[in-house]
Amino acid sequence: MDSFRVTERAAARIAEIVAAQDSGLAMRVAVLAGGCNGFQYKFDLDRAAADDVVVEQGGARVVIDPASLDLLAGAELDYTDELMGSYFAVRNPNATSSCGCGTSFSME
Repeated sequence: MDSFRVTERAAARIAEIVAAQDSGLAMRVAVLAGGCNGFQYKFDLDRAAADDVVVEQGGARVVIDPASLDLLAGAELDYTDELMGSYFAVRNPNATSSCGCGTSFSME
């Protein structure tokens, strides 16, 4: 299975966010049932659980639960800072379609 990757931009932003909070926290990326296409991404600051997979990149830590990791195999977390707003986004090769908001997707 391909591993989950974090871009340098995403890692830098996560490190900034965590530095302003609590150094024991990490960015949790989860896949939940719901959204307009069947699944949705959730981003949160959290502490790693015993069964989480921890991805470290550029001083930042991302934690993913095993069930979400199955749906994120080969995916990449990126951070975009544009005129219309800044946000984290997942590029997921397993998603067969996504909605306009970019946080909901489906798999076949």
